[in-house]
This record gives sequence, structure tokens and C-alpha cells, in this order.
Amino acid sequence: MLNFKYKENLCSNFLRAQIMIIWIASYPKSGNTLIRSLLYSLLVSPDGGLDLSKLSFIPNYNQFRFFEKLINEEDRFSVKAISDNWQKSQKNIITKGKIKLLKKQNSNCIINQNHFASANTTAGVIYIVRDPRDVLLSSARHFSLNQNLMKKYMFDKNAKLMPRANLKHEIVTVLGSWSDNYKSWINSKNCLLIKYEDIVNNKKKVISGLIKYLSNFLKLEISQNKINKVIESTSFENMKKQEEKGLFQENVFDKKEKIKFFNKGMSKNWVGNLDKAIQIEIEKEFNQEMKYLGYL
Repeated sequence: MLNFKYKENLCSNFLRAQIMIIWIASYPKSGNTLIRSLLYSLLVSPDGGLDLSKLSFIPNYNQFRFFEKLINEEDRFSVKAISDNWQKSQKNIITKGKIKLLKKQNSNCIINQNHFASANTTAGVIYIVRDPRDVLLSSARHFSLNQNLMKKYMFDKNAKLMPRANLKHEIVTVLGSWSDNYKSWINSKNCLLIKYEDIVNNKKKVISGLIKYLSNFLKLEISQNKINKVIESTSFENMKKQEEKGLFQENVFDKKEKIKFFNKGMSKNWVGNLDKAIQIEIEKEFNQEMKYLGYL
């Protein structure tokens, strides 16, 4: 895990003895990998190139290693055990004078008075959101579920991602419904909202927003030549080629299915592919959020 030197001349609400976590947060299949690829090319790569095998420079917080000194291995399935130790584990991660970038799909919820991302450990969040109609299609394919089951999962306020029994490094993730996940983060302080559709259709705008946001925390000097290289190297076509070469290690929920992670990389794929009745239900269930985000 890389530590980034903390910028000195920050506004007062960031000036704390221990400097903290920036979450790269999203509901599953919303573009988290695309943003982490941009961040790798911007912050780590010397020339703006992309190496998908190194995306772990932003670790997934959904790992037992962040809790192994706090809970027993069998407790990785327990929401209570994990939530009781969210803040303890995060305090163990942060280091004086450093910024940590961490990936998470967890809702920014409160369980038994335990706040997932509290002001004591969190500096900010980059939240990626995607049209829920496209999320449903992509997630159904990823998790090998039919559209109706995936719809029920996205509507479920108590939805969780349980650790796979054979993968002992995973812990339970509290997702909530699609709308609850989105709202729990978007109301956080210092939140940068990025739409998946902008990553696909206006990457230059997204990169500009990332640089501006991160400049509040880090000393950044990024040339236009490097930005041009980032745009080129993070193309969906290049990512698919790297996955085909075996460079991407996060690809499928069930590797036996041999489903490619990078499928189409487009917006509005739901048109003509999503069951009409399910489309109507999604637009009704998430109407307020979809209108606010410009999806309706």
C-alpha cells in the first residue's frame, strides 16, 4: 500500500495529528476499477502508462488482513464483529502525515453506533455512481444471476456481500440497496462524485476533476503530456488486452465461469437488453436519485 505525502497548506478541517483515508467507494460494477486505473496512471506511473497487475496500490478494505489482530478468522462472516472493529482497524491503517487510498463497496452506514467512515479516520471520498439499469445488467452477468434476482438484491436495504468460504482473505461487506449505498456516501464531507458515464464519454473532464480534488491533499505536478498518455493507456480496449494477457487479477466472481471482467465498457447498454418490466421497477424504486443524476 502506497502512502502519499500530505500537503502542508490545507484548510483547517484537514489539519489533524493523523492524516487519513480517502475512500474510493462505489456500488459493485459502477466503475471503481476504471477510477483506480486512472489514479494509478496519474499518481504512480512515471509516464502515465497503465499496468492492471498493480491496481492493488489501492488496497481493497474488504480484506481480513486489516482485521486479523482484532477478530478471529471465523468472525469475518459476522457483520457485528466487523462493524465493531471498523474504526479500530482504520486507526491502525492511518499514519501521521500520510494519505491512504482505499477501495470499498461498503455503504457508509452506522451499525450499533459504529460509523463506517468517521471523521476521525476519513479525509474524503471519491464516489463512483452508474445508471442502476446498467449496474443491474453488468452485475447479473458478473455474479451469474438472472435479472430478477439481481433486481431484488439491488432493492434490498440489508444486502451484503458475503466472503467466499474458500477465500480466507475476504470479510463481509455491508452494501445496502443501490440507493442507500449512493446516499450514504454522497452526503459525506469532502465527497467527489464521478459518474461512470463521464469516465466513458468525457475522460478528460474526469481526470481534471480528480487532479483538482486530490490537490487539496497532495502536492501534484502532472504535465499535459502525461494526461494525454493517461487517456490513451486507460482506454477500454487497452484494459481488455491487458486482461487477456492475464494482468488483471480481480476479474470474476466465479473464475470457473471464465467471464471477462471488461465486457463492453459503454453507457446505456441496458437499452434493448434489460427486461422492460424490471426497467420500470428500477425507475420507480430509484426515481428520485435517477432524476437528480440525470438518468431520467
